[in-house]
Amino acid sequence: MTEYRIEADTLGQVKVPKNALWGPQTERSRNNFPTGPVMPVQLIRSLIHIKLAAATVNEKQNGLPTQKAALIEQACRQLLSLADHDLMADFPLHVFQTGSGTQTNMNVNEVIANLCQQIDSTVTILPNDDVNHSQSSNDTFPTAMNISASQALTKLEPEIEHLVTVLKQKQQQYWQVVKIGRTHLQDATPLTFGQEISGWVNTLEHDLHYIKETSDTLLELPIGGTAVGTGLNTLPGFDTEMVKTLTTEYSLPFRTQNKFFGLSSHSGLSVTHGAIRTLAADLLKIANDIRFLASGPRAGYGELTIPANEPGSSIMPGKVNPTQAEAITMAATRVMGNDTTIEVAASQGNFEMNVYKPVIIFSFLESTTLLTGIIHNFTDKLVAGITVNADRMQELVDHSLMTVTALSPHIGYHKAAEIAQLAHQDGTKLKEAAIKLGYVSAADFDKWMKPLDMTNIDRKD
Repeated sequence: MTEYRIEADTLGQVKVPKNALWGPQTERSRNNFPTGPVMPVQLIRSLIHIKLAAATVNEKQNGLPTQKAALIEQACRQLLSLADHDLMADFPLHVFQTGSGTQTNMNVNEVIANLCQQIDSTVTILPNDDVNHSQSSNDTFPTAMNISASQALTKLEPEIEHLVTVLKQKQQQYWQVVKIGRTHLQDATPLTFGQEISGWVNTLEHDLHYIKETSDTLLELPIGGTAVGTGLNTLPGFDTEMVKTLTTEYSLPFRTQNKFFGLSSHSGLSVTHGAIRTLAADLLKIANDIRFLASGPRAGYGELTIPANEPGSSIMPGKVNPTQAEAITMAATRVMGNDTTIEVAASQGNFEMNVYKPVIIFSFLESTTLLTGIIHNFTDKLVAGITVNADRMQELVDHSLMTVTALSPHIGYHKAAEIAQLAHQDGTKLKEAAIKLGYVSAADFDKWMKPLDMTNIDRKD
């Protein structure tokens, strides 16, 4: 640091980079905690929104002079107008810092205060007394956590809906294409590919429902609790006014909550991420189903063809891999790891405050951001391009032994089993074995052994 300015906080003087908008507390943290990812931009934006709302409410309650409030509001608006990359140039702090997020809260306070001085040097704006007026890191940071998490879900949910829509199109397209079912990785009775897809669709619809149901708790904000939940140094009604202002700013129905709960517990983030982890687990299953059904092209199941998005091997010419499926399954494992992190971190509240806040919100936002982008590509670059190899599906149905199940109501389970065992032993089709054993005539076999009928495709129950 060749060029710097000297600033002071309660611990003494600090050398701060000359052109940096942050101040001494940010600089201390930047040097004391230099490792790991930086705070998510979504969280920084939420904190700036909170400072903007606080300035408005403090002016309304005569806690700040109009001139100061207006200047803070202007600085906040200016910061929020920046692109993410430009904005984050002045927010260098890392996730692994104090467990309350105090240093990031002060980073925001200092940047806003210094920007105010650039806008109007005749008005003194102090990070603690003015920008942080009526607030504590202990209530602003968890409020920002819930806001940024809620915002992230507004981007994730449409991508889930988009995937469901595309799958429904495939479901309708292949509703009557018969294929062999599989249970325990062994042959089972037939179903249609459309029916199989319908299971994926309903799985994702349930996942979306779980996320929406659990995330409602994230709309509860602990702002106004200040240090320990009592609201010390706030005027009556500050919390409700803040929630009203933030509701208008975000167009989300935020509400107040028990502040002692909001500061010490993050069960809302934990339970909502649990639903996201459930989504990840189901996406992993669906992606695996697709890539196994598309395995081959000549030595695998070969029932599906998926888009060839890029060469699959540096040594094997012409090889194509299910890369979108591999990407989403890897992302799913990351989400599962984040869920464990959140679960453990959420259990670590000490008395009036949880002190694992930064890692909780980082993990939550990483999961939602990761899935938002990867589901989009999985949908458009893989699922939308799936086609069925109908001949291969028919071939596997014709050679399956488990279609013998349709004979059980007519000749009994044990005789049907004998037919399947003989066919497997002799390497013949079921019809030959059934006639050889004398249990079924050729005419009855053809009448009863209709794979499409076995799917009950027209049943409404």
